[in-house]
Amino acid sequence: MFATTLKRDAAQTSQLPLDLFGAIAGLKKELNAVVLAHYYQEGDIQDTADFIGDSLQLSRQAADTSADVIVFAGVHFMAETAKILNPDKLVLLPDLDAGCSLADSCPPAEFAAFKAAHPDHLVISYINCSAAIKAMSDIICTSSNAVKIVNQIPADQPIIFGPDRNLGRYVIKETGREMLLWQGACMVHEIFSEKKIIGLKIEHPEAELIAHPECEEAVLRHAQFIGSTSALLKYSQQSSTNTFIVATEPGIIHQMQRSSPGKQFIPAPPTNSCACNECPHMRLNTLEKLYLAMKNKAPEITMAEDVRLAALRPIERMLEMS
Repeated sequence: MFATTLKRDAAQTSQLPLDLFGAIAGLKKELNAVVLAHYYQEGDIQDTADFIGDSLQLSRQAADTSADVIVFAGVHFMAETAKILNPDKLVLLPDLDAGCSLADSCPPAEFAAFKAAHPDHLVISYINCSAAIKAMSDIICTSSNAVKIVNQIPADQPIIFGPDRNLGRYVIKETGREMLLWQGACMVHEIFSEKKIIGLKIEHPEAELIAHPECEEAVLRHAQFIGSTSALLKYSQQSSTNTFIVATEPGIIHQMQRSSPGKQFIPAPPTNSCACNECPHMRLNTLEKLYLAMKNKAPEITMAEDVRLAALRPIERMLEMS
């Protein structure tokens, strides 16, 4: 098995041009392709992307693109969302193993049983979930618009919110609404160390802690600003503060440094000594795999049409409400 993997990797490496950026640019023209990249991708991928954003921005871009091919440099559920919105387009994901710990924490069969036990509840699902979970939902939301969407639901309507319990708790706090939470979580946003963050704030008293609402409450209570990935970026640009401790996946720091080169951005530390504040799934995508995906027109995202149509309705409702 190991020898087979080495041979495959060697064969793929032999296909790589010396100028990957130039080769990718050429394939974009040849395929009429667009590259969408999440803020959590490595810097080289962000630099070659046509559009960079968070889940909501990229969902909108996927819906609006006139390209024939969408190359989604992100994780599996994001590429699925692009396919749901663009059934007639070829949607490629550089590495099919680029999954999501949060999406994995919500198995469809278990969520279906949870939903069936509360038939009077409206289901609002965070976009970081599989197509199967989206298909069971009434409305999809992102961290950018979750509060706005929940605020539009009648006060007497019970709500199931999933799969992220930390985002759910944050929305409850912001809206004052009671919601029934699915107990899922993102491994990256749960590994930040409150103790180490406090130590960093002592070391850098001028620094502001900015945090994604997927973080645990113990971290959020120390934050000067809480927001989606794009909101964190915008805040860092507009704030007069020059030093930030960033409690989200550190891929966003690439854009923060590009837009505010005179400012300092410190990744919030994890509870251990590894680089576990980096999403291992996001980092499976590389510039080399992005090129090979375009060259080989694979791996392709596909799904059953009945699932796609069921998942499309709550996404469209989100786009209408946001």
